[in-house]
Amino acid sequence: MDYPPQDWKEYRRLRAYDLHQQGWRSIDIARALDVTPGAISQWLSATRDHGPEALRSRKAPGATPKLAPEQLQQLSHLLAKGPEHHGFRGNVWTCPRVVQLVKQQFGVTYSSAHMSRILKRLGWTPQKPLTRATQRDEAAIRAWRGECWPEVRKSRIRG
Repeated sequence: MDYPPQDWKEYRRLRAYDLHQQGWRSIDIARALDVTPGAISQWLSATRDHGPEALRSRKAPGATPKLAPEQLQQLSHLLAKGPEHHGFRGNVWTCPRVVQLVKQQFGVTYSSAHMSRILKRLGWTPQKPLTRATQRDEAAIRAWRGECWPEVRKSRIRG
């Protein structure tokens, strides 16, 4: 084996193979490694069919992506144009908006949670629209922060 085991399970499988190569019986290997004889049998069968590399850990392949890499690149270009270019009100991309855009452009449906992961992979950060009351008076807020807030803060600190 050219490189070290990735985790303890892989180490155990490779150790079983090494012990078998040294002439150990399967039942003794199972006892030594605290596994079932059936596990040893499966591991050794895999090595007979595919060699010791069959005992290496592999990442689970997962489902085939719905969007091809070219489509993901195209999505990045679409997002760069901004939400208002695509008919959304306000200049903020939210996951539900991107889900809607992907459905319109590519005919593919994703959940908002998964779209969040896709956007993160593309280098886009999560955004949430800022909601403010229409009656908001910025001048009054500044005045309150300058005059009233220091007094409120002093009384809270004292006690």
